[in-house]
Amino acid sequence: MSEKEGFNEVLVEPLKQFAKDSVHLVKKCTKPDRKQFTTIAKAIGMGFLIMGFIGFFVKLIHIPINNILVGN
Repeated sequence: MSEKEGFNEVLVEPLKQFAKDSVHLVKKCTKPDRKQFTTIAKAIGMGFLIMGFIGFFVKLIHIPINNILVGN
């Protein structure tokens, strides 16, 4: 096996396969319709709210405990 064949096998072929798979993925993707978009936006918004409340309550509990430990 020559050096050029090894180079093709190791570097060029995987890049060709990646490009082919990427083009296939982009062709298969579709833009969400309005109903799908609003459902996804609501789910993400609820996730943000839940994570925000969790962070708020953790901070709310952490402040008095920190003051007791530090003795401020």
